[in-house]
Amino acid sequence: MPENYLPVLLQVLIACGFAAATLSLSVVFGRSGRTNATKDSAYECGMLPIGEGSPRFSVKFYLVAMLFVIFDIEVVFMYPWAVQFRDLVAVNPTALVSMAGFAGVLAIAYIYALKKGALNWKS
Repeated sequence: MPENYLPVLLQVLIACGFAAATLSLSVVFGRSGRTNATKDSAYECGMLPIGEGSPRFSVKFYLVAMLFVIFDIEVVFMYPWAVQFRDLVAVNPTALVSMAGFAGVLAIAYIYALKKGALNWKS
């Protein structure tokens, strides 16, 4: 039985030997790069790295992002229901009423967000 694993063991040893040899040869024959302040500085699309690292965003950006995630998750809940709609209604007709209630609550939340100005970028 162990003789069946000999080709696999030989392949693993050759792969490890090849990796070690190429790394060793790159250290021996490779040139070490010179460092200076220009090469060690951060490169951001040709712009000099001056100022703060991250810009400040408006709170509206985060509010819209949260609303997107919330409404997107609601769609994730609706999709399996829509796929199984015929079977659900055949077994229990209240499945349509429950999803209508779910969509109603979702619509009320959307109208509330609109009334509060959560999606108005100009203010």
